[in-house]
Amino acid sequence: MGGLAQYWEQGDAIGRAVAILLLLMSIGAWVVILWKGWMLTRARRDLTRGAQAFWRANSMDAAQQALAQQDREAVLLPLVEAVTTPAEVGTLEAEAQLEAQLTRRLRDSLHDVLARLQAGQVLLASVGAVSPFVGLFGTVWGIYHAMMGISTEASVSLDKVAGPVGEALIMTAAGLAVAIPAVLAYNIFGKIVSSCEADLEGFAHDLRETLLARQAR
Repeated sequence: MGGLAQYWEQGDAIGRAVAILLLLMSIGAWVVILWKGWMLTRARRDLTRGAQAFWRANSMDAAQQALAQQDREAVLLPLVEAVTTPAEVGTLEAEAQLEAQLTRRLRDSLHDVLARLQAGQVLLASVGAVSPFVGLFGTVWGIYHAMMGISTEASVSLDKVAGPVGEALIMTAAGLAVAIPAVLAYNIFGKIVSSCEADLEGFAHDLRETLLARQAR
């Protein structure tokens, strides 16, 4: 903390701007990490329990009611609501065959759910990719600023050079400290979202086939 304080006190406007940018990137990344960790944990659990409750019901109405109680993050319910809502009379959708209607509705609903599950991934990827270079820029600028200040002094010693340079190198470490959690979280969340996507696609396929079978009876 002492090195960061000295860097802040001795730095100019650009150096301080870099430090503030890294701080904002870190705060933004951790807010997304905590929020997505909580949301995806609930969604993954709801997906398993909700699908079991849905298929164990003895009617579509009972299945929707059971799903509404389990699906806190609304990952399955939008798919069911999409296919149980009748097409508006007089539209092109109503003229299409039932198979095409169900496929289009499930596809659109699935895209909406996945977009919600993937929210924040772009921020984590951006922070993980950019923050090391921001920290490196802060180090280069800090060393340059320190060398310019030392060059104005009459005598130069190793102590006068090592102190400012060491403090500037802290920005590289700060950039890595911001990037590493963001990259790890991005990879972990991406794996969870991919698992949810596979389960959602399977549920959508089974739901479509079930509705077509009921219609054929």
